[in-house]
Amino acid sequence: VILLTAISLFGVQLVASASPDLRNKQLLGVVMGLVLLVILSLMDYSWILNFQWIMYGFNLLMLIGVRLFGSEAGGASRWLDIGGFRFQPTELSKVIIILFFAKFFMDHEDDINTFRVLAESVLLLAVPLALIYAQPDMKNTITVTIIFCILLYIAGLSYKIIGGAILIAVPLLIIFLSIVVQPDQTLIKDYQRTRIMSFLYPENEEYQEDIEQQNNSKTAIASGELVGKKLTGDDQVSSVNAGNFVAENQTDFIFAVAGEEYGFIGCTTLVALLLLISVECIRMSLRAKDLAGKIICCGIGSVVAIQSFLNICVATGLAPNTGTPLPFVSYGLTSLVSLFIGMGLVM
Repeated sequence: VILLTAISLFGVQLVASASPDLRNKQLLGVVMGLVLLVILSLMDYSWILNFQWIMYGFNLLMLIGVRLFGSEAGGASRWLDIGGFRFQPTELSKVIIILFFAKFFMDHEDDINTFRVLAESVLLLAVPLALIYAQPDMKNTITVTIIFCILLYIAGLSYKIIGGAILIAVPLLIIFLSIVVQPDQTLIKDYQRTRIMSFLYPENEEYQEDIEQQNNSKTAIASGELVGKKLTGDDQVSSVNAGNFVAENQTDFIFAVAGEEYGFIGCTTLVALLLLISVECIRMSLRAKDLAGKIICCGIGSVVAIQSFLNICVATGLAPNTGTPLPFVSYGLTSLVSLFIGMGLVM
Protein backbone atom coordinates (compact mmCIF):
# COMPACT_ATOMS: atom_id res chain seq x y z
CA VAL A 1 0.00 0.00 0.00
CA ILE A 2 2.91 2.33 0.78
CA LEU A 3 4.49 1.61 -2.63
CA LEU A 4 1.19 2.12 -4.48
CA THR A 5 0.40 5.35 -2.65
CA ALA A 6 3.91 6.72 -3.23
CA ILE A 7 3.99 6.03 -6.97
CA SER A 8 0.40 7.25 -7.47
CA LEU A 9 1.08 10.58 -5.75
CA PHE A 10 4.28 10.92 -7.79
CA GLY A 11 2.10 10.28 -10.85
CA VAL A 12 -0.36 13.01 -9.81
CA GLN A 13 2.54 15.47 -9.58
CA LEU A 14 3.87 14.48 -13.01
CA VAL A 15 0.41 14.71 -14.62
CA ALA A 16 0.00 18.16 -13.04
CA SER A 17 3.34 19.22 -14.55
CA ALA A 18 2.36 17.91 -17.98
CA SER A 19 -1.22 19.24 -17.94
CA PRO A 20 -2.27 21.20 -14.81
CA ASP A 21 -6.01 20.98 -15.59
CA LEU A 22 -5.90 17.16 -15.24
CA ARG A 23 -4.42 17.11 -11.73
CA ASN A 24 -7.73 16.91 -9.83
CA LYS A 25 -9.07 14.17 -12.09
CA GLN A 26 -5.95 12.08 -11.58
CA LEU A 27 -6.13 12.63 -7.81
CA LEU A 28 -9.78 11.55 -7.88
CA GLY A 29 -8.72 8.38 -9.70
CA VAL A 30 -6.14 7.62 -6.99
CA VAL A 31 -8.75 8.07 -4.22
CA MET A 32 -11.28 5.87 -6.09
CA GLY A 33 -8.59 3.27 -6.67
CA LEU A 34 -7.52 3.16 -3.03
CA VAL A 35 -11.14 2.78 -1.88
CA LEU A 36 -11.70 -0.13 -4.29
CA LEU A 37 -8.39 -1.65 -3.24
CA VAL A 38 -9.45 -1.69 0.41
CA ILE A 39 -12.90 -3.14 -0.39
CA LEU A 40 -11.52 -5.93 -2.60
CA SER A 41 -8.71 -6.75 -0.18
CA LEU A 42 -11.37 -7.59 2.42
CA MET A 43 -13.13 -10.03 0.07
CA ASP A 44 -12.23 -13.68 -0.56
CA TYR A 45 -11.05 -13.98 -4.15
CA SER A 46 -12.20 -17.63 -4.16
CA TRP A 47 -15.79 -16.40 -3.86
CA ILE A 48 -15.28 -13.89 -6.68
CA LEU A 49 -13.89 -16.65 -8.93
CA ASN A 50 -17.19 -18.53 -8.64
CA PHE A 51 -18.55 -15.98 -11.11
CA GLN A 52 -15.86 -16.69 -13.74
CA TRP A 53 -18.31 -17.26 -16.63
CA ILE A 54 -20.36 -14.19 -15.73
CA MET A 55 -17.14 -12.16 -15.77
CA TYR A 56 -16.16 -13.71 -19.11
CA GLY A 57 -19.54 -12.84 -20.62
CA PHE A 58 -19.42 -9.31 -19.19
CA ASN A 59 -15.98 -8.87 -20.71
CA LEU A 60 -17.24 -9.89 -24.14
CA LEU A 61 -20.24 -7.54 -23.83
CA MET A 62 -17.91 -4.63 -23.01
CA LEU A 63 -15.64 -5.36 -25.98
CA ILE A 64 -18.59 -5.87 -28.36
CA GLY A 65 -20.02 -2.58 -27.04
CA VAL A 66 -16.80 -0.87 -28.11
CA ARG A 67 -17.22 -2.29 -31.62
CA LEU A 68 -20.85 -1.14 -31.86
CA PHE A 69 -20.94 2.10 -29.87
CA GLY A 70 -17.28 2.99 -29.25
CA SER A 71 -15.97 6.54 -29.44
CA GLU A 72 -13.24 7.07 -32.00
CA ALA A 73 -10.00 8.94 -31.36
CA GLY A 74 -6.81 8.81 -33.38
CA GLY A 75 -8.33 6.35 -35.86
CA ALA A 76 -9.25 3.75 -33.24
CA SER A 77 -12.49 2.95 -31.40
CA ARG A 78 -11.38 1.96 -27.90
CA TRP A 79 -13.66 3.95 -25.58
CA LEU A 80 -17.24 3.88 -24.34
CA ASP A 81 -18.95 7.09 -23.25
CA ILE A 82 -21.26 6.41 -20.29
CA GLY A 83 -23.00 9.41 -18.73
CA GLY A 84 -20.25 11.84 -19.69
CA PHE A 85 -17.56 9.45 -18.41
CA ARG A 86 -15.14 7.96 -20.96
CA PHE A 87 -14.20 4.36 -20.20
CA GLN A 88 -11.68 2.07 -21.92
CA PRO A 89 -12.93 -1.53 -21.47
CA THR A 90 -9.64 -3.12 -22.56
CA GLU A 91 -7.92 -2.00 -19.35
CA LEU A 92 -10.48 -3.77 -17.16
CA SER A 93 -10.53 -6.67 -19.62
CA LYS A 94 -6.92 -7.56 -18.68
CA VAL A 95 -7.93 -8.03 -15.02
CA ILE A 96 -11.01 -10.08 -15.96
CA ILE A 97 -8.97 -12.34 -18.26
CA ILE A 98 -6.48 -12.99 -15.43
CA LEU A 99 -9.32 -13.85 -13.01
CA PHE A 100 -11.04 -16.11 -15.53
CA PHE A 101 -7.94 -18.13 -16.35
CA ALA A 102 -6.90 -18.28 -12.68
CA LYS A 103 -10.09 -20.26 -12.05
CA PHE A 104 -9.88 -22.18 -15.34
CA PHE A 105 -6.30 -23.35 -14.80
CA MET A 106 -6.97 -24.24 -11.16
CA ASP A 107 -9.92 -26.41 -12.23
CA HIS A 108 -7.62 -28.17 -14.75
CA GLU A 109 -4.47 -28.19 -12.62
CA ASP A 110 -3.86 -31.93 -13.06
CA ASP A 111 -4.27 -31.98 -16.84
CA ILE A 112 -2.86 -28.58 -17.83
CA ASN A 113 -0.44 -30.22 -20.29
CA THR A 114 -3.09 -32.10 -22.25
CA PHE A 115 -4.01 -30.99 -25.76
CA ARG A 116 -7.70 -30.62 -24.84
CA VAL A 117 -7.09 -28.12 -22.01
CA LEU A 118 -4.52 -26.13 -23.97
CA ALA A 119 -6.84 -25.94 -27.00
CA GLU A 120 -9.79 -24.87 -24.84
CA SER A 121 -7.76 -22.13 -23.13
CA VAL A 122 -6.47 -20.78 -26.45
CA LEU A 123 -9.98 -20.71 -27.93
CA LEU A 124 -11.37 -18.97 -24.83
CA LEU A 125 -8.63 -16.34 -25.14
CA ALA A 126 -9.05 -15.96 -28.91
CA VAL A 127 -12.56 -14.43 -28.68
CA PRO A 128 -11.75 -11.37 -26.48
CA LEU A 129 -8.33 -11.09 -28.14
CA ALA A 130 -9.92 -10.81 -31.59
CA LEU A 131 -12.27 -8.08 -30.32
CA ILE A 132 -9.33 -6.16 -28.84
CA TYR A 133 -7.31 -6.47 -32.05
CA ALA A 134 -10.29 -5.28 -34.13
CA GLN A 135 -10.47 -1.89 -32.34
CA PRO A 136 -7.59 -1.79 -33.63
CA ASP A 137 -5.34 -2.15 -30.57
CA MET A 138 -2.15 -4.01 -31.46
CA LYS A 139 -0.27 -3.12 -28.26
CA ASN A 140 -2.92 -4.55 -25.92
CA THR A 141 -3.33 -7.59 -28.16
CA ILE A 142 0.38 -8.31 -27.72
CA THR A 143 0.27 -7.45 -23.99
CA VAL A 144 -2.68 -9.79 -23.28
CA THR A 145 -1.02 -12.58 -25.29
CA ILE A 146 2.21 -12.25 -23.27
CA ILE A 147 0.25 -12.21 -20.00
CA PHE A 148 -1.63 -15.36 -21.09
CA CYS A 149 1.69 -17.12 -21.79
CA ILE A 150 2.91 -16.14 -18.31
CA LEU A 151 -0.31 -17.48 -16.74
CA LEU A 152 0.20 -20.79 -18.58
CA TYR A 153 3.76 -20.99 -17.25
CA ILE A 154 2.63 -20.29 -13.68
CA ALA A 155 -0.11 -22.92 -14.05
CA GLY A 156 2.58 -25.57 -14.63
CA LEU A 157 3.01 -25.83 -18.39
CA SER A 158 5.64 -28.42 -19.34
CA TYR A 159 9.07 -27.12 -20.41
CA LYS A 160 8.88 -29.44 -23.42
CA ILE A 161 5.75 -27.63 -24.63
CA ILE A 162 7.33 -24.23 -23.90
CA GLY A 163 10.45 -25.21 -25.88
CA GLY A 164 8.35 -26.44 -28.79
CA ALA A 165 6.27 -23.24 -28.78
CA ILE A 166 9.45 -21.11 -28.89
CA LEU A 167 10.82 -23.16 -31.81
CA ILE A 168 7.59 -22.42 -33.71
CA ALA A 169 7.19 -18.79 -32.58
CA VAL A 170 10.66 -17.53 -33.54
CA PRO A 171 10.44 -18.50 -37.26
CA LEU A 172 6.86 -17.16 -37.39
CA LEU A 173 8.05 -13.82 -35.98
CA ILE A 174 10.83 -13.64 -38.58
CA ILE A 175 8.34 -14.41 -41.37
CA PHE A 176 5.91 -11.82 -39.96
CA LEU A 177 8.58 -9.08 -39.90
CA SER A 178 9.77 -9.98 -43.40
CA ILE A 179 6.20 -9.52 -44.68
CA VAL A 180 5.28 -6.30 -42.84
CA VAL A 181 8.34 -4.43 -44.13
CA GLN A 182 6.96 -4.82 -47.66
CA PRO A 183 5.11 -1.67 -48.89
CA ASP A 184 2.10 -3.61 -50.18
CA GLN A 185 1.57 -5.83 -47.10
CA THR A 186 -1.94 -6.27 -45.67
CA LEU A 187 -1.22 -7.99 -42.33
CA ILE A 188 -1.27 -4.81 -40.27
CA LYS A 189 -2.53 -1.23 -40.64
CA ASP A 190 -0.37 1.32 -42.46
CA TYR A 191 0.25 3.39 -39.32
CA GLN A 192 1.37 0.26 -37.46
CA ARG A 193 3.82 -0.58 -40.27
CA THR A 194 5.11 2.99 -40.23
CA ARG A 195 5.89 2.74 -36.51
CA ILE A 196 7.84 -0.48 -37.05
CA MET A 197 9.69 0.91 -40.06
CA SER A 198 10.60 4.15 -38.28
CA PHE A 199 12.08 2.07 -35.45
CA LEU A 200 14.04 -0.22 -37.79
CA TYR A 201 15.23 2.58 -40.09
CA PRO A 202 15.36 5.80 -38.00
CA GLU A 203 17.96 7.33 -40.34
CA ASN A 204 15.56 7.19 -43.30
CA GLU A 205 14.22 10.67 -44.14
CA GLU A 206 10.82 9.19 -44.95
CA TYR A 207 10.29 8.39 -41.24
CA GLN A 208 11.82 11.47 -39.62
CA GLU A 209 8.42 12.93 -38.75
CA ASP A 210 7.35 9.65 -37.12
CA ILE A 211 10.37 9.48 -34.80
CA GLU A 212 10.37 13.19 -33.93
CA GLN A 213 8.25 12.61 -30.82
CA GLN A 214 10.59 9.94 -29.48
CA ASN A 215 13.62 12.09 -30.26
CA ASN A 216 12.08 14.98 -28.31
CA SER A 217 11.31 12.58 -25.47
CA LYS A 218 14.97 11.50 -25.31
CA THR A 219 16.02 15.16 -25.40
CA ALA A 220 13.71 15.93 -22.48
CA ILE A 221 15.02 13.01 -20.40
CA ALA A 222 18.65 13.91 -21.12
CA SER A 223 18.14 17.61 -20.34
CA GLY A 224 17.06 16.75 -16.78
CA GLU A 225 20.58 15.44 -16.03
CA LEU A 226 20.98 14.26 -12.40
CA VAL A 227 18.31 16.09 -10.36
CA GLY A 228 16.09 17.64 -13.05
CA LYS A 229 14.93 21.17 -13.79
CA LYS A 230 12.18 21.26 -11.18
CA LEU A 231 14.53 21.08 -8.23
CA THR A 232 17.00 23.56 -9.75
CA GLY A 233 14.31 26.10 -10.69
CA ASP A 234 15.17 25.79 -14.38
CA ASP A 235 11.88 24.20 -15.46
CA GLN A 236 10.69 27.24 -17.44
CA VAL A 237 13.89 27.70 -19.45
CA SER A 238 14.24 25.73 -22.69
CA SER A 239 11.82 23.12 -21.38
CA VAL A 240 10.66 20.41 -23.79
CA ASN A 241 7.68 19.78 -21.52
CA ALA A 242 6.66 23.42 -21.08
CA GLY A 243 7.14 24.02 -24.81
CA ASN A 244 4.82 21.09 -25.60
CA PHE A 245 7.40 19.45 -27.89
CA VAL A 246 6.25 15.98 -26.80
CA ALA A 247 2.62 15.14 -27.61
CA GLU A 248 0.61 13.06 -25.11
CA ASN A 249 3.21 13.80 -22.43
CA GLN A 250 0.56 13.26 -19.72
CA THR A 251 -0.01 9.63 -20.85
CA ASP A 252 2.30 7.78 -23.23
CA PHE A 253 5.37 9.98 -22.62
CA ILE A 254 4.98 10.75 -18.91
CA PHE A 255 8.45 9.25 -18.36
CA ALA A 256 9.90 12.13 -20.40
CA VAL A 257 8.29 14.58 -17.96
CA ALA A 258 9.83 12.66 -15.05
CA GLY A 259 13.24 12.75 -16.71
CA GLU A 260 13.18 16.46 -17.50
CA GLU A 261 11.75 17.68 -14.20
CA TYR A 262 13.31 15.20 -11.74
CA GLY A 263 16.32 13.95 -13.67
CA PHE A 264 18.06 10.62 -13.32
CA ILE A 265 17.06 10.41 -9.66
CA GLY A 266 13.36 10.81 -10.52
CA CYS A 267 13.51 8.23 -13.32
CA THR A 268 15.37 5.75 -11.11
CA THR A 269 12.81 6.26 -8.33
CA LEU A 270 9.97 5.45 -10.75
CA VAL A 271 11.70 2.33 -12.05
CA ALA A 272 12.48 1.18 -8.49
CA LEU A 273 8.89 1.64 -7.32
CA LEU A 274 7.48 -0.24 -10.32
CA LEU A 275 10.02 -3.02 -9.83
CA LEU A 276 9.26 -3.32 -6.11
CA ILE A 277 5.50 -3.50 -6.81
CA SER A 278 6.05 -6.30 -9.33
CA VAL A 279 8.40 -8.18 -6.99
CA GLU A 280 5.96 -7.80 -4.09
CA CYS A 281 3.23 -9.39 -6.25
CA ILE A 282 5.52 -12.38 -6.88
CA ARG A 283 6.34 -12.61 -3.14
CA MET A 284 2.61 -12.65 -2.36
CA SER A 285 2.09 -15.41 -4.93
CA LEU A 286 4.45 -17.64 -2.97
CA ARG A 287 2.15 -17.30 0.06
CA ALA A 288 -1.09 -17.89 -1.87
CA LYS A 289 -3.38 -20.64 -0.55
CA ASP A 290 -3.97 -22.19 -3.99
CA LEU A 291 -2.98 -22.06 -7.65
CA ALA A 292 -5.67 -19.48 -8.48
CA GLY A 293 -4.23 -17.04 -5.94
CA LYS A 294 -0.74 -17.63 -7.31
CA ILE A 295 -1.92 -16.93 -10.87
CA ILE A 296 -3.77 -13.74 -9.85
CA CYS A 297 -0.69 -12.35 -8.08
CA CYS A 298 1.72 -13.18 -10.92
CA GLY A 299 -0.78 -12.03 -13.56
CA ILE A 300 -1.34 -8.58 -12.07
CA GLY A 301 2.37 -8.24 -11.36
CA SER A 302 3.02 -9.09 -15.02
CA VAL A 303 0.65 -6.34 -16.20
CA VAL A 304 2.61 -3.78 -14.17
CA ALA A 305 6.00 -5.12 -15.32
CA ILE A 306 5.17 -5.47 -19.03
CA GLN A 307 3.44 -2.10 -19.38
CA SER A 308 6.23 -0.37 -17.46
CA PHE A 309 8.85 -2.00 -19.68
CA LEU A 310 7.03 -1.03 -22.90
CA ASN A 311 6.31 2.56 -21.82
CA ILE A 312 9.88 3.29 -20.72
CA CYS A 313 11.35 1.60 -23.82
CA VAL A 314 9.17 3.82 -26.05
CA ALA A 315 10.07 7.00 -24.14
CA THR A 316 13.78 6.20 -24.44
CA GLY A 317 13.65 5.08 -28.09
CA LEU A 318 14.32 1.38 -27.38
CA ALA A 319 11.00 0.21 -28.88
CA PRO A 320 8.52 1.39 -31.54
CA ASN A 321 5.89 3.88 -30.38
CA THR A 322 3.08 1.77 -28.89
CA GLY A 323 1.06 4.22 -26.79
CA THR A 324 1.24 2.14 -23.61
CA PRO A 325 0.50 4.02 -20.33
CA LEU A 326 2.94 3.87 -17.40
CA PRO A 327 1.14 2.00 -14.57
CA PHE A 328 -0.09 4.22 -11.69
CA VAL A 329 1.67 7.23 -13.26
CA SER A 330 0.15 8.09 -16.65
CA TYR A 331 -3.12 10.03 -16.82
CA GLY A 332 -6.14 7.82 -17.40
CA LEU A 333 -8.75 6.88 -14.81
CA THR A 334 -9.70 3.57 -16.45
CA SER A 335 -6.12 2.28 -16.41
CA LEU A 336 -5.46 3.61 -12.91
CA VAL A 337 -8.64 2.25 -11.30
CA SER A 338 -8.30 -1.11 -13.12
CA LEU A 339 -4.77 -1.53 -11.77
CA PHE A 340 -5.96 -0.72 -8.24
CA ILE A 341 -8.73 -3.33 -8.66
CA GLY A 342 -6.07 -5.86 -9.63
CA MET A 343 -3.92 -4.92 -6.63
CA GLY A 344 -6.94 -5.22 -4.32
CA LEU A 345 -7.41 -8.79 -5.54
CA VAL A 346 -3.71 -9.49 -5.00
CA MET A 347 -3.99 -8.25 -1.40
